[in-house]
Amino acid sequence: MPNRSYLFPFFLLLLILSFLLNLSLGSVWIPFGEIVSGLFTGDWSKISWEQIILNYRLPKALVAIFAGIGLSLSGLQMQTFFRNPLAGPFVLGISSGAGLGVAILMLAGSAFGFAMSGINSWAIAIAGIFGAGLVLTAVSLVAWKVKDSMTLLIVGLMFGSAVSAVISVLSYFSGAEALKLFTVWSMGSLGALGWSQVGILAILIVIGSIPVYASVKSYNALLLGEAYAKSMGIRTEKMRWLMIISTGILAGGITAFCGPIAFVGIAVPHLARIVWKSSDHRILFPASALIGAILLLLCDAAGQLPGFASTLPINAVTSLVGAPIVIGLILKRNFSRDF
Repeated sequence: MPNRSYLFPFFLLLLILSFLLNLSLGSVWIPFGEIVSGLFTGDWSKISWEQIILNYRLPKALVAIFAGIGLSLSGLQMQTFFRNPLAGPFVLGISSGAGLGVAILMLAGSAFGFAMSGINSWAIAIAGIFGAGLVLTAVSLVAWKVKDSMTLLIVGLMFGSAVSAVISVLSYFSGAEALKLFTVWSMGSLGALGWSQVGILAILIVIGSIPVYASVKSYNALLLGEAYAKSMGIRTEKMRWLMIISTGILAGGITAFCGPIAFVGIAVPHLARIVWKSSDHRILFPASALIGAILLLLCDAAGQLPGFASTLPINAVTSLVGAPIVIGLILKRNFSRDF
């Protein structure tokens, strides 16, 4: 298996270029040189450019990086642990739980005839975290009883289906204004966070990533199955808990702050395997984090519709990009050798 560690500097450079491109594009084009000069020296040619970059585009670009990293690491963990190439960060129902929390906040009052007021981004994030934590607790209780990983996967999918049914009922009985507000949230957004929320999201990504890098060798052993991992002295029960907690923090936090973002967690780990031609998680985890950050930055840049005042929902762009990748992988069966 070829060693492709030399690709990391190239993708780091690509990440920097994608970051600058993301900051440049939008209804107003800002040259790369002005961005670099302004960020490092604080000297901006136009006050309007400074306001656009510091108050909107820079936090949005950082959120894209954090979300891309978190979703990619979650997806790789799920695919390896469940040995399922189509597993993603949403299969345990944790992101659906975040959606339930937001749906209760936005739709429940309207459904029961009460007017909901004072809903802001902080309230939405707290509701999403609460909902994700509720489903994570339920999944954890099931994991305590269930010893088989595939059974846990099926139970997680059932949790997600049940939560989606509750959201559908709330949507059916809610008013038009509340339903529109929830629909906009469900399309995903990277640009609705202030600096304080960006800081909290960054902390969640760091905390959720700690179990990942603390268990790299264990994930390598899991590639050959749980029985082999146990024969190598790997505590698979501990691995299951670390995976649930890590995925809950990463996917739940990202969904709470940004809304659901599709396909990144499924597609990126496969792209990392194809580019680096490796199944070693010491390579795949940082590779997936890099590609995830780059992909979400580029999707967000494409969604800005340069030259226009309007933007596309990030969920629509990632689905348009990610779906063909996953379909291509299925048709070519490129992932069959890795599981």
